Amino acid sequence: MNSVSVRALLVRGMLAGLAAGVLALIVAYLLGEPQVDSAIAFEEAHSHEHGGEEAVSRTLQSTAGLATGILVYGVALGGIASLAFSVALGRIGRFGPRATAALVSLGALLAVYVVPFLKYPANPPSIGDPGTIGKRTTLYFLMIALSVLLAVGAVVLGRRLAPRLGNWNATVAAGAAFLVAVGLAYAFLPAINEVPEEFSATLLWRFRLSALAMQAFLWTGFGLLFGHLAERLLLPGPARDRQSDAAARTAASAH
Repeated sequence: MNSVSVRALLVRGMLAGLAAGVLALIVAYLLGEPQVDSAIAFEEAHSHEHGGEEAVSRTLQSTAGLATGILVYGVALGGIASLAFSVALGRIGRFGPRATAALVSLGALLAVYVVPFLKYPANPPSIGDPGTIGKRTTLYFLMIALSVLLAVGAVVLGRRLAPRLGNWNATVAAGAAFLVAVGLAYAFLPAINEVPEEFSATLLWRFRLSALAMQAFLWTGFGLLFGHLAERLLLPGPARDRQSDAAARTAASAH
């Protein structure tokens, strides 16, 4: 793939990330912010400090601050994912741009968020010792790095096993190796549990579920939109029509 195509895909990836960020912002505002407000209320009710003034108001945090953080996050991850797409296209199987974008998005969701989330789930305000924030942040990013490296290793392993085992068996073997490696990482990395006993389990569950939903909407939206943009860039009109016709014939023959 030439540098012009990569640059064009990067721009489209960032635009798709921005659009997906808007979708994730809506989910975060509707589902996540009410849980954050409840967690802050819990913290204030159990805090012995009074009279402090916020450097940034809660209203600003939940509107402009939230929007800026999520949209910048979406643009950045969209750009990185488009570069990963450029590397993956044609190298992970005979998949077109849409399917490759969907696979890259699914892989990113699992490796960058779900796997680290299961070890170190998101916590709302009022949870966590301020003195351990550095340790917690380091462990979380270490888990992300391990997850991404293990996912890349699983893809490489699957490609090497495919000539001998076939695509299906190679995929199963690589997936099993990934799960075993992730399990070992879970076992050896220290656990962190700083949830106060009196904190509402329902509130904690709802907050974590909203955080997971935001990421799911972000990566699903990105995969669908970027796949469409990438296909229009990489496949001329007649090629897209032939691909659509072939897909229609395949679906018809299945019936």
